[in-house]
Amino acid sequence: MVHQLISQTNPQWHEILTEAMTQLDSHYLSEILTTKDWLPGREHMLAAFNQPLTNVRYILLGESPYPRSASANGHAFWDNAVNELWSETGLSKTVNRATSLRNFIKMLLLARGDLTTDFSPSAIAALDKRLYWQTGEQFFSSMIDKGFVLLNASLIYREKQVNTDARQWRPFLTSVLSQLAQKNPDIGLILFGRIAAKISQTQLLTGLISEHPYNLSFITNPNVLKFFKPMDLLCSNEIKNQAKQKPNLKH
Repeated sequence: MVHQLISQTNPQWHEILTEAMTQLDSHYLSEILTTKDWLPGREHMLAAFNQPLTNVRYILLGESPYPRSASANGHAFWDNAVNELWSETGLSKTVNRATSLRNFIKMLLLARGDLTTDFSPSAIAALDKRLYWQTGEQFFSSMIDKGFVLLNASLIYREKQVNTDARQWRPFLTSVLSQLAQKNPDIGLILFGRIAAKISQTQLLTGLISEHPYNLSFITNPNVLKFFKPMDLLCSNEIKNQAKQKPNLKH
C-alpha cells in the first residue's frame, strides 16, 4: 500500500518519500491505511509531491488539511471548493468562507500596493481584477509552477485528532526536509502556524516564520509582506500583457 501511494507522486520524490515513510510509527501508519475516516483520502495524501523535485524552490508548511471533503485536496491552503476568486462585490463567497485563503489574498493585495488600510469588500470591488488570476486553480497552480510545495505539517485531518496527527507526522516531515537539505540546501522553508513552527530545524534556509494566515494579523505582518512582495503571486506577466493589449473602448 505504501509503495502504491508513493508511486502516484513524481518519480523524483520516490527515494525521499520511501525513506520518510519508514520514520512513521508502524501502528499509526497501519491505522491510516486501513481506515477511511480522514481527509484528504489516500488518493490525495501525497499530492503535494506531484511536481518535479528539480522545480522546487520553497517548502511552504501549513498545519493540517481542510476539515471538509469538498475542500481538502492534499495541498496546504488550496481550498478545492473555491472556483472563482472574485465577485462584483469583492472576493467571492467561497473565498470569504475560506478564512486562510481570504487573508492570504488580502495580504498579497496589500503587498502589491493595491490596498492600503481599507480591506473592506467595497475597496476590493473597486480594484481592476483583470490583472489577477481569476480562479483558485489558476492561483495555486501558478504558485506550484513558481516552485512552491504546498505541504501541511500533518498530512491528514481527523476530527479531534489534529495535535495527535501533527506529532505522528513530525518524523516524516523532518526526514523529508533533512533529505532535501542534502540534495538542494538552497530550497527555502516557509513556516505558517504553531504546528509548522514545531518542525525540527534542518539545514534548509528558513525564509519566513509567521502566524497562520487564519489570523488577521497575518495580513499586515511586515515580515510576510516583505517576503511575498517581490513574487507578485496574484499576477503573471501574461495577464499583465493581455490587460495592456485590451482596447480602450471609451470615446
